Amino acid sequence: MTTAPKTTQPPTTHATFLFTRKQFIPLFIGMGVIALGFILMATDPTPHGYGFLGLTLGPLLVVTGLAFPFWGIFRKNTPETQQQNSPLRGRGAGGEPPSLWKFYHRLNTLTGWLVALVALAVYVATLEPSTSFWDTGEFIAAAYKLQVPHPPGAPLFLLIGRLFTLLSLGDTGQVAWWMNFMSALSSAVTVLFLFWSITLLAQRLLPLSAEGPTSAQKVLLLGSGAVGALAFAFTDSFWFSAVEAEVYGMSSFFTAIVVWAALKWQQQAHQPESVRWLLLLAYLVGLSIGVHLLNLVALPALALLVYFQNYKPSKAGILAALAVGGALVLAVMEGMIPGLPSVAGAFEVFFVNSIGLPYGGGAAVFLLLLAATMEYGLRWAKNHQKPLLHTALVAFILVLTGYSSYLMVPIRSGYNPPIDENNPENILSFVSYLKREQYGSRPLLYGPQFQAQAQSYENTGQVYAPQNGKYAVVDQKFESVYDEKDNTLLPRLYSDQPVHLRAYQHWVDVRQGQKPSFPQNLSFLWNYQLGHMYWRYFGWNFIGRESEVQHAGVLWPWEKKNDLPQPMASSKYRNQFFLLPFLLGVFGLFFQFRRQNRDAWVMLLLFFFTGMAIVLYLNQPPVEPRERDYTFAGSFYAFSIWMGLGVLALAEGLRKLVKSAVAAAVLAMVLALSVPAILFAEGLDDHDRSHRSHALDSAKNLLSSVAPNAILFTNGDNDTFPLWYAQEVEGFRTDVRVLVMTYLNTDWYAEQAMRQVNASAPLPTTLKLPHYAFSNNNYLPYVPNPSVQDSGMDLNQYLHLLQQHHPALQVQTQNGRTLNVLPTKKLSLPVNREAVLQNGVVSLERASQIPAVLNWELKAEALEKKHLFLLDVLATNQWKRPIYFASTGAETAELGLQPFLQLEGMALRLVPARNPDPQAEYFVDRPRTQESLLQRFRFTGLNQNDHPYEENFVTQIVPVYRRNFADLALAHLAAGDTAQARKVLQQCLALLPDQGAPHNFESAGLVLPLAQAGLKKEAQALAQLLARRFETQLQYYRTQPAYFERERSVNLYGLQNLVQAAYAGGLPQAKQLEEVFLREYNLIRN
Repeated sequence: MTTAPKTTQPPTTHATFLFTRKQFIPLFIGMGVIALGFILMATDPTPHGYGFLGLTLGPLLVVTGLAFPFWGIFRKNTPETQQQNSPLRGRGAGGEPPSLWKFYHRLNTLTGWLVALVALAVYVATLEPSTSFWDTGEFIAAAYKLQVPHPPGAPLFLLIGRLFTLLSLGDTGQVAWWMNFMSALSSAVTVLFLFWSITLLAQRLLPLSAEGPTSAQKVLLLGSGAVGALAFAFTDSFWFSAVEAEVYGMSSFFTAIVVWAALKWQQQAHQPESVRWLLLLAYLVGLSIGVHLLNLVALPALALLVYFQNYKPSKAGILAALAVGGALVLAVMEGMIPGLPSVAGAFEVFFVNSIGLPYGGGAAVFLLLLAATMEYGLRWAKNHQKPLLHTALVAFILVLTGYSSYLMVPIRSGYNPPIDENNPENILSFVSYLKREQYGSRPLLYGPQFQAQAQSYENTGQVYAPQNGKYAVVDQKFESVYDEKDNTLLPRLYSDQPVHLRAYQHWVDVRQGQKPSFPQNLSFLWNYQLGHMYWRYFGWNFIGRESEVQHAGVLWPWEKKNDLPQPMASSKYRNQFFLLPFLLGVFGLFFQFRRQNRDAWVMLLLFFFTGMAIVLYLNQPPVEPRERDYTFAGSFYAFSIWMGLGVLALAEGLRKLVKSAVAAAVLAMVLALSVPAILFAEGLDDHDRSHRSHALDSAKNLLSSVAPNAILFTNGDNDTFPLWYAQEVEGFRTDVRVLVMTYLNTDWYAEQAMRQVNASAPLPTTLKLPHYAFSNNNYLPYVPNPSVQDSGMDLNQYLHLLQQHHPALQVQTQNGRTLNVLPTKKLSLPVNREAVLQNGVVSLERASQIPAVLNWELKAEALEKKHLFLLDVLATNQWKRPIYFASTGAETAELGLQPFLQLEGMALRLVPARNPDPQAEYFVDRPRTQESLLQRFRFTGLNQNDHPYEENFVTQIVPVYRRNFADLALAHLAAGDTAQARKVLQQCLALLPDQGAPHNFESAGLVLPLAQAGLKKEAQALAQLLARRFETQLQYYRTQPAYFERERSVNLYGLQNLVQAAYAGGLPQAKQLEEVFLREYNLIRN
């Protein structure tokens, strides 16, 4: 082991090392086991491949096979080589390490594991027992049945996750816990490798002797590792990901082990077989591709480490090393991940179409040629004494072996599982999946800005699909071409979405239609992308966090609680670290630069590339649906290394005050341990999810709201992924067909909707798959036809004309393509009144509201594919299967369907009966909604204040619960049933009190029904609470930046609604509330 910092380092050569046949044997065995596992997965005869071969033996063999290359990498050639490769520089008699070093290494190993166990114990104690919001529901469901999640997937994560789910022993209620535990375990092992990395770096900062470290030095080395590792373990962003089934815990593990392996190579670089650590790095990079691509950005920093170790530094050399590192990142991200499958796709098309091979034949030819090329290259390099080339080829093979986990994606997609995003079942659709083509692209270094208008469209390629044994050209790919004067370097202000245009103005003084200047682009980069979307998150982790509210700022030590409104001031997410983690890290940074500036530059680059470089690459728009701090965990990992090294800096300072080196070391460690202690103490209450089941409750509440065999249209992540988990894992309400509206703009999702899924029959449609395939009917603009523009058109007739490709519905575009159009906005649909009453679609009390013909008018200026599909289902279904929406939103408004919505529990049912109240958002089905709210629904923990909630849950889902209680009470009052209204409202206040989930602007809707139901005392108390909250929040947000515009608007809106409710309910404070509203309104307006 390296025991002292080097002042000079001779160039390191690895010319004597070759990856021998003895080491290739485990690699080839591993490849064989991997291949066998995938073959078993591909040949499972059960539906969807859900049998023992597809879900148990196959995944187990693949993961086992992926472990074999580790054996090959570290397998020794000879006993003599083993002795040469001891990691210790200092040796005693017989080549053995001195006893002091032996003792230290045992301590280092034991302490590292102890720190990791502490982290694991905390994570397990705070682990979420079920699914949570965002991607976890999707990942748990995908892992449990090895399905295909959103691009570009995480196959290795899912394969390992599948093995963890087997530990549930068939108890589906425990599947999520074991998946969450996998993240906790990955995160704890991350902490372990961070500990060992810090101690390796710390050794290079101390004057260690060949005999071993002194007692004081042992305290400093182990103390620095413990402080840095534990501090990172309890940082906000890392802890959040550690207790849920997301990819970021395992991704951080790969980052940690890659950094540790690079430092181990640095430690042993002077030894002949040290190159095995670089081969390990290559294999880890390949494996990490199957989890997340974030790990790749560490490569430039590691390239610099290799350069420093082997060459005398120069400016040109450093730039060359960084260029090599950047080239490696591009080679993997572009050349290997999508590049090799793209070449395989070209082979596939040629050999199938031209040579006549069966499907898959061309890809198989490519794989054989690739294998033959690798085998020839290895033989040639060995025969011609080219060890560097030989090693490079071995590294490439190892990266490919790790990358092979992606074979799971097309194999599992071929079974057409319920979750099969993009349907990447053949090599061509697999390439599209890897390239994330459904998400589009963002300009990075050069491109247009938001005001640019496309001048033309350039054909960039053909779209192939398997048809009749060949690959037929079924579509064309087009890209927009912009005027050169509209392009700029570093286009940060690029998005032309209306919501983004308005948000840009919060950060930069730009106007719609005005071309942004280059300085304005840089200003947005500095203020928003770097400042708001990176440094703010950095502050959350090492300085303090204001609250859980989106856009919450950094909490500085001088900020006081009484400066904040409730509930922000008492938020569990309000964490004050008093700058201690930040200062300790800065001390460590400067100390490392002073003692080992080369190592410091490597760590600084790691910090940059895993943080700010990602910001530059992502080019984020000004509006995000959630906070993105988890993206930068690698950067916070690097800073935590400096927090650990800060212990050495503290000890050096204390040495001037304390005579004893041991006492100074112990005191430095004790003082520094206050950093992980305060991070733990402040973070525990907002990361303890051990009693939380909000996401599962909301999913089951929504699913239990709908009638049997329902079709439920959802909007996106949080009203979809928890439902997928409930259905696919726990088997809850599998008769309900959940359809994501945004996905219906794709042909693959339309195809899946036409298939049987679980207990849900295929959706009824008039238009068949060819009408939704590829770009067909992506966009149907409104082009009025005089013959039907005013009189309207039967929806069935319109669908039949589309089915026939009738010329009356077609126009020619500028690029010569034929486009179907919408000739009228007025649509109609006949209704069989007797049938809908008999089937219970509409209750008898609404019989008079059922028309013979349903007439409505579209609000949208065009139909997207998703709108057409919805209308197709509506017309073809003929009210046989219940149709629901998860919420009112753009889809129902644009299609003009809101007058026909009926609230049932949490869902809105589409019925052939017009709401008699044109001002109402929907009609309330009192019996069904009351049964759901008072009997079926679960509101676990929402009447308590002993566990944290998610900001999204409180601002989006709990308000829906309260609004539905209020609407049900108002419906009871309108029907003259005051007793039931009072019962409903009392239950609402008991189940959803302010201390469990703080009231927000939506709660103003409860005041009027409370007053009208005779609960005047409760109405006045709630009105008083809300008025005080709205007023104080408006006062606070007036002092905040422009991006809090929404918070100002919703609080003012809530105050306005409160005034109206107070007057309508006859509350005595109505006049006072009006004065508050007018004052706040004028202050905001001015």
